[in-house]
Amino acid sequence: MKNIYKNFNSKTLKNLKGGRIAKVIARSGLCSRREAEHLITNGKVKVNNKVLFKCSVNVTAKDKIQVNNQPLPTKVATKLWLYNKQRGYLVTNNDPEGRPTIFEKLKEKSDSRFISVGRLDMDSEGLLLLTNDGDLARKLELPSTGWLRKYRVRVHGYVIKKDLELLKNGITIDGIRYGKIDAKLDKQQGSNAWLTLGIKEGKNREVRRVMNHLGYKVNRLIRVSFGPFQIKNLASGAIEEIKNKNLIDQLSF
Repeated sequence: MKNIYKNFNSKTLKNLKGGRIAKVIARSGLCSRREAEHLITNGKVKVNNKVLFKCSVNVTAKDKIQVNNQPLPTKVATKLWLYNKQRGYLVTNNDPEGRPTIFEKLKEKSDSRFISVGRLDMDSEGLLLLTNDGDLARKLELPSTGWLRKYRVRVHGYVIKKDLELLKNGITIDGIRYGKIDAKLDKQQGSNAWLTLGIKEGKNREVRRVMNHLGYKVNRLIRVSFGPFQIKNLASGAIEEIKNKNLIDQLSF
């Protein structure tokens, strides 16, 4: 596995100051780096009372940074949580259609600011990593980390093992290239089957699109692990903070 933070230690977990403006905003826990870049290019960020439009600008701890005319939040210790997402919830901060989101649900449990590491679609469930550090979220969700994501998948159809072997070298569907997928048939139950899939990319709706291409409709999708983190016995809808020592151990391989 690739080192996420070189020489990651307790100092790294406390307060990272200085660097590219989008990274600094993300580290504050206000939003993800991608969202920070969007805010910058839309003129929502000021540095020393001057509106900023370029993401390439470097800042230091001495600079006064404002987002939407509000001071940048004081950085707190980096934290990571395991969350067992329930089916029927979107992984977004705001849905125009008013559908339920995990962040609305999480407000009932904690006042912490949560940023998701990647996403699970509305009909999917299982392990979702959450952090208060947008820069860390960005690093963990990139395929370049080499982290394997494992899923338990129930599909409708009689699964042919040869179909699953086609995924070992990746597959192209509608012009989109999906990388290597480790797929194993666990159990055939009547017209449904349970599979275990392992992927490293996590493209949008990747599992559903690949299974549909093979002729199998996914009717349940559960992520059971993300890199070194596993859902284990975490109850549906429950959240659990990774202890500081474990976090350091897992992010400094």
